[in-house]
Amino acid sequence: DDPTGLLEALRARLEEEPGLLNFVSHVTPVERAFDFDSPGQFEARAHAVLEQWLDRLAGRCFHVRMHRRGFKGRLSSQEEEQALDHFIRAGLERQGSAAEIDFDDPDVIVDVETVGQRAGLALWQRADLERYRALLGVD
Repeated sequence: DDPTGLLEALRARLEEEPGLLNFVSHVTPVERAFDFDSPGQFEARAHAVLEQWLDRLAGRCFHVRMHRRGFKGRLSSQEEEQALDHFIRAGLERQGSAAEIDFDDPDVIVDVETVGQRAGLALWQRADLERYRALLGVD
């Protein structure tokens, strides 16, 4: 229920026990999750979430980063990243807002994680990325 709270608790624990990082490559808390049966269903459900987040992305530099585990050959991480980037920009343009795609110094990263046919999405602000970069693995 509290992605940032989870990251903060883990970050504090790692300060006390840095060796724990040997057992955790990254953590992926998400704000919204859904199941999907097909690439089309994935896109429709991801679009529904992103539509609700457009105000949080307006006037910001961003990019979508997708980590896919499973659904190989049916869902392409790179193609979905590009399609979701396009969807966000088109939605913002319809609202009269602008946003830039920026891979070097984004204000926000839209993190999309899939495991099999389950997807989770999170929106990480620059401050989150700076504070939790070692844990998130979303560059």
